[in-house]
Amino acid sequence: MSDYRIPATRIVRRPENGGTPRRVEADIVVLGAGISGVSAALEAAKLGRKVALVDAGMQLGGQSTGSLLGTFCGFYSNGPQPYRVVYGIVDDMFAHLKREGAFHVRRGRNTFIPLYQEQALVRWIEQAVTAAGIKVVLGANLLDVQRDGGRIGGLALATRFGLVDLRGTGFIDASGDAALTYAAGFACREPEAPIMGTLMFILEGFDEDAAQKLDRWAVQKRLGEAGGRYGLVRRDGFVFAFPGKGQATVNMTHVETPLDPLGYARAQAEGRAQADRVVAFLRGEYPEVFGLARVRQYGLLGIRQTRWIVGRHSLGIDEVRQGIRPDDAVVRCAWPVELHDRAEDVHWEEFGDDHMHYVPFGSMVPEQADNLVAAGRCIDGDPAALSSVRVMGPCIAMGAAAAQALDLAGAGSVRQIDIRALQKRLADNLERCDRD
Repeated sequence: MSDYRIPATRIVRRPENGGTPRRVEADIVVLGAGISGVSAALEAAKLGRKVALVDAGMQLGGQSTGSLLGTFCGFYSNGPQPYRVVYGIVDDMFAHLKREGAFHVRRGRNTFIPLYQEQALVRWIEQAVTAAGIKVVLGANLLDVQRDGGRIGGLALATRFGLVDLRGTGFIDASGDAALTYAAGFACREPEAPIMGTLMFILEGFDEDAAQKLDRWAVQKRLGEAGGRYGLVRRDGFVFAFPGKGQATVNMTHVETPLDPLGYARAQAEGRAQADRVVAFLRGEYPEVFGLARVRQYGLLGIRQTRWIVGRHSLGIDEVRQGIRPDDAVVRCAWPVELHDRAEDVHWEEFGDDHMHYVPFGSMVPEQADNLVAAGRCIDGDPAALSSVRVMGPCIAMGAAAAQALDLAGAGSVRQIDIRALQKRLADNLERCDRD
């Protein structure tokens, strides 16, 4: 007879008032654990600040790990010998991915576009955040913002484990949807017509060698000619096979991404239905390559542009096209205009070898805010301009800029910091031209 004992239990009931919230305190609070939020949190921790990183999801990395993006866009300049334009966390991140065999660089759109595998990236993020001593709150929904004039004092969060009262000195809105800015009552912008999102997925069971030989533009032409027969919404996109892994990332769907409680679930289901129709198209039109292909994994719905801040400056498309460098530039980028404003295709505007455009600090600070800085796809700009700076490279640089700005501001206002001092701290992301 085993001496195994059944574990003891106890009876519990939820307190009538919901219980006492768990109090968490930090110097810098980052809402949103996508790549811009991770960059901001790690940068702030490196500065010796106590950092809290909050996300509504149950995994760090946001869309960079959950939406199966598979490509690092906006990390390099244009031209025959591109140089990297983003540093900070990138050195350690790239080194980890290379060690794991999860990194491959390809040429495309007059630049370098590295491919990566998401599970290796999420492990690097987890390890880096843990090593930095950052307090992480996952599965957290923002209920309320404590605000006094232009200064935010704390966030009320709801998690499946109870309420959290999160207090801080400086705050970074890296939520993607300007959730913190909006909840605080600062003005925000929304597009009058939707900017399409994409549900990406991983394909397996195809002929990898044959797939590598497919002409991308010929596939796109076939999409335009035959996509309607398969019920496809989008008539362009790509299949990127990661060499030697027997897997490919597929980006051929377009889905509206509404900001309402029921809309996300509907959009997610619609994206997966579109993905299934894409597989049918690939099998039917390229049976020798994709005849046995199947979906290995559906990504979470990828969201591009939904709601963003009204900042001290709104980045305009003419500034991007002309490569204007403003006096308060904190981020540089050479990525094309990539505007997903139509269901059927994408509007691309590519730039020349020497082109560089910039994100001004004024586009990252909500009007009237003293201790709040936005980073990532919710900074201020028109939809076309944002489409050129919302990719991962500039988002990492924006996260670093936000952390450095709040560090400079201290107990004061980010509206009054020394921009030259901030730019000096961000010199690598503004001036450095090393080639990998």
